[in-house]
Amino acid sequence: MNRLGLLGAVLLACWQTGAAVRCSARQYEYKGRCCDRCQPGEKLVSECDGTEESVCTRCESGHYQQSWTKERHCAPHDICEDNAGLMVKTEGNATHNTVCQCRAGMHCSDASCQTCLENLPCQRGFGFVAAKAMARMSSPCEPCAEGTFSNISSKTEPCHPWTSCEEKGLAVKVKGTNTSDVICAESGGRSSLSVLIPIAAAVVTCLVGICIYCLVHTAPRRQVQKQIEAGNMENVEQKQAVEMGDDILLGQETLLRHQPVAQEDGKESRIAEQERL
Repeated sequence: MNRLGLLGAVLLACWQTGAAVRCSARQYEYKGRCCDRCQPGEKLVSECDGTEESVCTRCESGHYQQSWTKERHCAPHDICEDNAGLMVKTEGNATHNTVCQCRAGMHCSDASCQTCLENLPCQRGFGFVAAKAMARMSSPCEPCAEGTFSNISSKTEPCHPWTSCEEKGLAVKVKGTNTSDVICAESGGRSSLSVLIPIAAAVVTCLVGICIYCLVHTAPRRQVQKQIEAGNMENVEQKQAVEMGDDILLGQETLLRHQPVAQEDGKESRIAEQERL
């Protein structure tokens, strides 16, 4: 019986050992059991036992725990030392560490970035690249690529893109370089229109002015002409009436003159006949 009991104990120990291998990623093996790890932002207080689960507590202020853990202590936040040229980029919390960065115009002195050094000015044709400074590169200056330029020496200014003449409806007059911007000018078609439109407007204005002038000054002249023509017609009619009157009077006088002459002629003829008798 004792042998059977010993064999059973060995088999149970082997089974428990095999079970420990099968603990999940969020568990850990403790005394043949799978105990739960503490979640991010917490630390372990006590392991699990036959009756109790793992006991965890929140990280204290100024500390963090980024992953599932069985650790009993949280890690302290990094301190961004001002006298080292550092400043806080992102405040730390219970699950993330504080992120430091160098102040503007400075870059990390080494890979650990515990201190910062003053940037050397980027010369004309070179621009400051913030990503390089954040990546702890010793030289954050980079030559301006095609389509960008830098016309000053600066510790903080990046390369700036050339002005887009097309977006402004203009044409490129002088192409940009790595130290100068593009110079834009009005395109040929647009400049021609800007000349033709005022000329056309001036011509139309002149034509309208001439038409108005003609209408204003021609109407009175036509009225006067009509009045003159009407007056002339009246004069002609009066003249014709006068001439007709004169002709009538002249005819009457003529008739009167002929009548006496005819009477005298008849009288003389009768007298002559009497004398002959």
